[in-house]
Amino acid sequence: MIGKLSQAYGRLLAALALLGCLLLLVMMLIIVADVALRNLALPGLPGSLAWSNEISELLLYLVTMCVAPWLLRQGQHIRVDIVLQALPPRVAWSLEWVGDLLGLACCVVLAWYGAQATLSSYLSGAVNIKTLVTPEWWSLLPLPVVFVLLAIEMVFRMIRLQQGGRAARHDAVSAA
Repeated sequence: MIGKLSQAYGRLLAALALLGCLLLLVMMLIIVADVALRNLALPGLPGSLAWSNEISELLLYLVTMCVAPWLLRQGQHIRVDIVLQALPPRVAWSLEWVGDLLGLACCVVLAWYGAQATLSSYLSGAVNIKTLVTPEWWSLLPLPVVFVLLAIEMVFRMIRLQQGGRAARHDAVSAA
């Protein structure tokens, strides 16, 4: 049961990573269009896309939010594991648990405070006023959602750690 749930969750994270890739493509197209419009004076077209910087900033944030849980699952997040690889296997395994528990706690806290900030922004009607005027909560909403996804992945990591050998994990090691 846990295995099937983990596989389905992995597919969800892969779909989010694919969405992140598509958002990166959209961001690149917007930047190219803005640069082209600024450098090519074409009659009937605007001289630039005034909103391109603002949208690019938001897209960069969304790309990060979309791919973070997938990267954690793949073991491609930032991780210093040289010490774990040098320690005795049981000690390394214990430290993996400490790291995962701390990671889970951080994800839960950030999801909680992110949800509070998003709800507060929604209830207050706060808006971002730049080139575009948007409700502030739109940009805050991905944060708690992604940290909930990261917390779920931390739980799956702990399950895989428990089921694996009593040594540092190799499913989340960037260099072996």
